[in-house]
Amino acid sequence: MFKKHACYLSICLLVAPLVATADEVPMGTLPVIPASPVQQALAQLPSVCPSLASRIDAATLARLQAFYRQQGDVPLWVAERRQALQAQLLMLADDGLDPTHYSLPPANATDNVLCSDIGSSEQYLQALQDLHYGRLQQSRFEPLWHFQPPTRDLDTEVLAFAATGLHDMAQAFDQARPSTDLYRSLRNVYSTLRKQPLPHWDAVAGGPLLRPGMEDPRVPELARRLYRGGYLASEPKDNGKQYRDELVKAVKAFQVGHSLQSDGVIGAGTVAELNISPAVRREQLRINLERFRWLSQDLEPEGVVVNVAAAQLSVYQSGIPVWQTRLQVGRAERQTPLLKSRINRLTLNPTWTVPPTIMREDKLPAIRLNPEYLRQQNLQVLDPEGRPLAPEHIDWARPGNILLRQGAGPRNPLGKIVLRFPNPYSVYLHDTPSQPLFTKGPRAFSSGCVRVEQPLLLRDLLVSPAERVRTDELLATGVTHEFRLATPVPVLLGYWTVEVDRQGELVYAPDIYGRDPVLMKAMGSVL
Repeated sequence: MFKKHACYLSICLLVAPLVATADEVPMGTLPVIPASPVQQALAQLPSVCPSLASRIDAATLARLQAFYRQQGDVPLWVAERRQALQAQLLMLADDGLDPTHYSLPPANATDNVLCSDIGSSEQYLQALQDLHYGRLQQSRFEPLWHFQPPTRDLDTEVLAFAATGLHDMAQAFDQARPSTDLYRSLRNVYSTLRKQPLPHWDAVAGGPLLRPGMEDPRVPELARRLYRGGYLASEPKDNGKQYRDELVKAVKAFQVGHSLQSDGVIGAGTVAELNISPAVRREQLRINLERFRWLSQDLEPEGVVVNVAAAQLSVYQSGIPVWQTRLQVGRAERQTPLLKSRINRLTLNPTWTVPPTIMREDKLPAIRLNPEYLRQQNLQVLDPEGRPLAPEHIDWARPGNILLRQGAGPRNPLGKIVLRFPNPYSVYLHDTPSQPLFTKGPRAFSSGCVRVEQPLLLRDLLVSPAERVRTDELLATGVTHEFRLATPVPVLLGYWTVEVDRQGELVYAPDIYGRDPVLMKAMGSVL
């Protein structure tokens, strides 16, 4: 009881200078009801709590003021509640967040009790926000364009979680934690692996292609690497140099688990993935939890989700992925952008107008080398208004403002169908005649658009039965048609380099755009 009264006495003494003038009210005027000690301290934070004020910006201050108003403007962090908060902050390590970023002020402070309370609230609110939305700003690291900019009110959601926590701290943190299966399943795996000793393996040397049945001095080190990575059941007993069936099978399993072409052939890509260290692999889990915190804000129960890194498309229904197919995405120098939009139109039997970059870097050099290139590729030359031009009258060294358009047909790079959605990058999902490339891995082959392995099956999942029949009729004509969907379908193009499959196994994707190291550095390595 004495400690409780001493606590409130300390608060009163702390804010006494702020309220000393409250009784000095001129005759004939209504007295002003003084603000609570908490709100007065927040209003004059630099003088009351100078060490705290240095890290609290205007937005954080406004959120703290709203939080305390919501709770009746009284100090909140009694010992039991503070202990519950501390326990949840430590558990943030399982979410890939560093608990030391949310250190609470000393609990035994007697000369700045109110500052300690405000400091605890600040860390509490920040932890809930970081857990729900991500610690880093996505727009700074991996910007995602929105057709309809989100209208989320961060403070309202965070304050709702915070109010719950004052009665049930564990529930508040679980509500703030993203509920998507992508996040929860990866968190479960990471929370286990981070507590285990890191395995160790030596690098596999580079060299010529190693095919099944060949001999190579690297075979013993390859076998040891796969055993230590869990792909061989027993450690190899001999130093044989022949690349035999058991090892080939293990290599194929490794390739499947790392989104590579699962042919058992050891090339530069497979060696590079084999040589990523266990510590970096574990960091990949941590940074992709951050990506999934970002992504969870844009995932919808129904729609199309593309993982650009893995070159994979999933169709979601009622929040569950019901169908997947392989893709071909943009090369590193012509990256597929990240975006959220809505598929609203199909182009059937499309023509292809060559984009400016492809015309400048690919088509014009080919035309200059081979005068027959236009005819061979069924390309028509047009002026900016779409009127045909005679190719022989064009100065191909300086062609000016022209367009190149390829007619519909089996050699058209867009195939039979294009799925279009508003975006500023002129990218879309489309069919392709380059079917053999779908067996490769990684599949970064395009100039930014997304080639779909089974586009008509994808269409079937997005349209009504009547729309399917009508689009089949239009496809059969061989003539170009634009078909608008009765119900637009959400489409999300994201980027992540590891997830957990339905069997609970980790599946990695090559970091085709080199984004992981940047995110690891920004998150602060915990290696």
